[in-house]
Parts: sequence; structure tokens; C-alpha cells
Amino acid sequence: MPGVIWNGSIAFGLVSIPVKLHTATSSHDPALHQYHAADTGRIRYWKVCELDEEVVPPEDIVKGVEVDGDVVLLEDDDLADLPVSSSKTAEVVEFVPVAQIDPIHYERAYYAEPDKAAGRPYVLLREALEDSGKIAIVRITLRRRETLAALRPRGDLLIVHTMLWPDEIREPRFADVGGEAKQQELAMAGALIDSMTDDFRPEAYSDAYREALENLIEAKRAGRSTAKRPKDEPKAKVINLMDALQRSVDAKDGAKTGRGATEKTAKKAAKKSTAKKTATRKRAAKQTAKKAARKPKSA
Repeated sequence: MPGVIWNGSIAFGLVSIPVKLHTATSSHDPALHQYHAADTGRIRYWKVCELDEEVVPPEDIVKGVEVDGDVVLLEDDDLADLPVSSSKTAEVVEFVPVAQIDPIHYERAYYAEPDKAAGRPYVLLREALEDSGKIAIVRITLRRRETLAALRPRGDLLIVHTMLWPDEIREPRFADVGGEAKQQELAMAGALIDSMTDDFRPEAYSDAYREALENLIEAKRAGRSTAKRPKDEPKAKVINLMDALQRSVDAKDGAKTGRGATEKTAKKAAKKSTAKKTATRKRAAKQTAKKAARKPKSA
């Protein structure tokens, strides 16, 4: 398990739960650097001033920002005076339904490990969240920056997701995405979704690019020749959307589902949808009639 990146407590009302945070994810991609092809010397980058083209030592480098053509330099003392929270408490500010948080808000994930003496309140909060179907929103300071985070149960543990602030999420500004789905197309798409529906098993997937890169590195290191990967055959052009959906369902159903069966599936789904709408209209009409019957007649 990676090292502890934060020590503190989760404040749940008047209950304090001491925890340690560990990073929950990591990248396994081989680190590719730049080397001199002639002698395999590592290529390094020097910090050079663009004005005098001289290498600048670390002690002469300060942070800054360019604003309207002016460069504003910021020293460590300036940054130290900012109102940065040094609190070691992740305070629960509210609880919200899981469905109300768009995953686009999530940034990084951390496992919350309870201290030995915090087992009971830790389990209490975890099970209470599971039973309620809610997520705790907390304020936490990591690396000198206060941020919002979502606290949720995952298995036997609580996991902390740091979250982006609302103004960090870009609003899409695209032209009209256009078009309207036809009923038969919706039915066919529904049939395709049904044929491809399964439980999510992340262990069934793997990073093919990373595996190929690792194999390439090992082969080059061992002096073996590497075979070029054959190029994918170009796919046939699709005539229209319905044709694409039909081919997709046919490919999933295999020998059991021919073109006739596919059209039958689409018509059945469309008929079911129409029947459902008709039943809804009839119920609405009955309710209106009942209300009218209950209304007292005028003298």
C-alpha cells in the first residue's frame, strides 16, 4: 500500500473518526524518457531564462503569473499569507443522494484507513451511508488547498473522492446535435442494448496498449526481432442507421437471430411501446372521468 498522504479526522456531527488517507489509484505505464541515440545518454532539460539564455539556479527561481502583459512575481512569504486552511479535519457538511452527483465532478480517489481506536465509529458511518443510499460531502485540505470531497462506502472501507469546483467544469458550447430518433430505431437500439447487457466485471478487461508496450520493451532488451501488428481490415460502409443497428444485433445474436428475427424484435418492441402509451392514455381518461363524476352538479 502506498504511503500516507494525509493524517486527520472525519467530523461526523460530534463524532470524530481519526483516519489516514492513501492514494487509491496508480499508473502502471512504463516511463518513457528521451535518450541520445548515439550513446544512450539521458537527455535532461535545463531551466534557462528566455531573456539572457543563461541557466538559472533553483534559488533564483520564483513563481509568478502574467496578467494583461504584466508579470506579477510571487514570493514564498506572499503565498504564506494567503488564507489557506491548515485544518486536519474533514468536516461533513451535508449528505446527498448518490444520483445527484454527476461523475464529472470527481477528480482523485483516496482510501480512508481508520486508526485502531476508531473502528466502531468508522463502521457506523460506513454502514449508515450504505443504508441511506447517500454520499457525505466534506471539506478537506490536501497539499495546502481546501477542496470539496465526496465520502462514500466501498466494500469494507470508506473512500474519499476529491471534487472539482463548479467553475472548473466547462460548459459545452456546441452546435445543435440535431436529429430525432424514430420509434423503430429506438426499438432496435433497445434490442441491441439488451443483447449487450451484462454485469460489470472490471477484471475482464485489460490495457492492451500497455501489455504490447511491455512486450516490445522486453523483446528489444532480449535482442529478439519484433513482428509488426497486422493492420485492421477496413470495415464495410453502413448504408443507414437502421442497417447499422440491424447488423449489430445480428452480430450479437449470431446464428439464432437472422434479419427476419431482428425485424420481428424491433416490431415487437415498438408494439410494446405503443401499447404502453395507449394504456397510459386510458388510465388518464378514466381518472378524468372519475373526477368529473365526483364534482357536485350546479343547482
